[in-house]
This record gives sequence, C-alpha cells and structure tokens, in this order.
Amino acid sequence: MPRFPAGFELAEALTAAARDLHDTGTPDNTLRAAAELAVRLLPGAEHAGISEIERGSRSRTLAWTDEVVRSAESAPEGEAREPHPDWERLWTTPVVRIEDSEADGAGTALAGLGLRSALSLRLRADRRRLTVLTAYARAPRAFDDDAARIGRLFTEHVGLALDSTTVREQLTEAMRTRDLIGQATGILMERLGIDAAGAFESLVRASQRENVKLRDLARRLVDANHGGGTAGR
Repeated sequence: MPRFPAGFELAEALTAAARDLHDTGTPDNTLRAAAELAVRLLPGAEHAGISEIERGSRSRTLAWTDEVVRSAESAPEGEAREPHPDWERLWTTPVVRIEDSEADGAGTALAGLGLRSALSLRLRADRRRLTVLTAYARAPRAFDDDAARIGRLFTEHVGLALDSTTVREQLTEAMRTRDLIGQATGILMERLGIDAAGAFESLVRASQRENVKLRDLARRLVDANHGGGTAGR
C-alpha cells in the first residue's frame, strides 16, 4: 500500500521535501538530505544511497543513509568496484527495479547484505556521467509502480535543488576569488609601485609562467603577505 494514498498528501510531502532540499546550502548537503528524504518518502524504502558513475569507468558513492548502503554501493578500501550492471540501464531509462536479489541473480552482493529489493532512479545524466539514487528494502518486491512514480517526482525536486545549490556555490566561490585577486593586486601595487592594471597583468603573467591557477597564486600571495613573508613577482 503506498504511503501517500491521497494526491494532496503526497503533494504536501513533496513540497516539504523540496523546502528541506533547497535549505541545504551546498550540493554535498543536498545529496545527503536527498538520501535521507528518500527513505521517508518512497513507499517500502528502508535505506538509500546516491552514487555517480563515469561512463565506462568505476562508480563512487556520494551519499548514504547507513553503512549497509556503503557496503552495497562502495568497494572495500583499496579495491575497485564496477558499477552495478542494472545501473547501466539508467543511461537510457529513468527507473530500474530489482524485484528480488536472491531470485534474479543480478544482485548477489545485495542479497549477501540482506537487501532483497532495489529501486534505482536516474538523478542526473550527461554524456559522461550518471548520478543514481537507489532505495533498498529487505523484503522482496518492495517497490511497486507507485513507489517508482513517487521516486521520479522526488528526483525532479532533487535535480532542481542541486542546480540551485550548485549555482549558489559557484557564485559564492566567484565572489571569494574576486576578493582574493583584489587583495593580491593591492599587495603588488604597494610592493611594486604600479597601478591596478599593471599589478593584475603581473599576476596573470606569473600564473601562466608557473602554470598555477590565478586564484591559487593570489591566495599564496595573500597568505605570504599576512604571514609576514615575501612573494616574488
């Protein structure tokens, strides 16, 4: 039986989840919140995790609700694990279900952890990278069509929240970088007796010569100046 039999109740739950997601502040926090919310929202879900797959490469776990999920989605330390074969289908379809990991032969690792059912949802995808949200349950056939439908609605909200927090983070970093470069430029103006344009050009030349990002070079110069050290031109 779906946890949200009434459309209004589901809408309220998704609206509350969207608020929680948009309040997270950073992409990493958004992913962690999404994994926790998936367990609360998706009928039948007991555990959840989010993993990223590079096309033709390994997977890495980005967020998880507990150690069972880490064991299911991550390789032991020092080892590499190929992405679950069912996840590869998410390049072309938005939802993949494992009805019973003990019976279908495709989820041996899951069965060994006591996870009989899995509902995997495509969260993000581009030409090289796939992000997957997977809910797990210990009972077989735990995820029906209602769970898949709610899961797809939920992942839409997660995607919007991720876009929002990513933009905010990028803008914040851009402002920090601008301020840092401004400080470095001021230091060079005072040290070398040149104007702002000349100081910035000097900083750019040093960045190219040393093959260091302008932001990192500016940070190094500012840190050295605050520490009483010196930094060459």
